[in-house]
Amino acid sequence: MSIKGGYFTLKAHGVDEFIERKSRFIGEAAPVAAEEDALAFIKGIKDAHKTATHHCFAYIIGENAGLMRYSDDGEPQGTAGIPILEVLKRNKLVNCVAVVTRYFGGVMLGAGGLTRAYTAGCAIAVKAAGIVTAETSVRLSATVAYPYWDALNHTLGRLPVCEVMPAFSDKVQLQLTVREEDLEAVKKEIISFSDGSAVITLSDPFYHQWAVPAGD
Repeated sequence: MSIKGGYFTLKAHGVDEFIERKSRFIGEAAPVAAEEDALAFIKGIKDAHKTATHHCFAYIIGENAGLMRYSDDGEPQGTAGIPILEVLKRNKLVNCVAVVTRYFGGVMLGAGGLTRAYTAGCAIAVKAAGIVTAETSVRLSATVAYPYWDALNHTLGRLPVCEVMPAFSDKVQLQLTVREEDLEAVKKEIISFSDGSAVITLSDPFYHQWAVPAGD
């Protein structure tokens, strides 16, 4: 689902598994940029687990969740693909894919048991992958004289920035990433701590992944 200036997605490929009444369930989830990436991810898992009984999946593509697909892959209709999709939707995730692989253990779980198992399989995969926000951001470059660097460096720790990369020559060349919505406040701080002498340039906007604060 889209948020102001960006969207929620997954940080990386995550994997986890559990056993439910002798059946092994392996949940995997990852961020993807397009449907072909999701299909390639699903194929890769199928190739890696060729003897598995089922590979049920769901994916959501587009900042506004314009494309949603799911599959029960032979499980009773509605017991696997939709539960996986609902976990992604409940977490407001887009541009992501989740696959829950099952190795049948010989014990029937029933429709309710399957729904719970595939829901859990996706949930642990999402947790392993990690949720981030992809937000409209810019790369800010600032050149400051050495007398201002210590004070500016100290204040950077409390500013909403990341990927702070200073380089030192006759002056300090600072590069950092900042959300577009925080840009003016950050620029104001840099200019203030350099007595107005900082030379600032900006990149074109792009999406950058930001960690979701605990409890969100």
